Amino acid sequence: MKVYGSNICIDCRNFNHINKERGLNLEFIDITENTTNMREFLKIRDTAKEFEQVRNNHGIGIPVFVLDEKITLDINEAFSWINQPPVDDSEIVEWRE
Repeated sequence: MKVYGSNICIDCRNFNHINKERGLNLEFIDITENTTNMREFLKIRDTAKEFEQVRNNHGIGIPVFVLDEKITLDINEAFSWINQPPVDDSEIVEWRE
């Protein structure tokens, strides 16, 4: 599974913590690292039906999880694809104020 995000995003930082703590080693692609990563993400964001609401609300849509032809913005849905349990509140290290 590929996970597109940015280390400046709280949800992405939480994902990276969970990814590490669970020993999943899922591929995290930082879209702010270089233009190649950004273009790859934008191609998905600008065309996938899963991003329609994000586009309509002028959002970014990260983290996004991609596995084969499946795309989701929901970490628990993505984890279900790889037989992982849903995220528990105890796994979240940063909360929004």
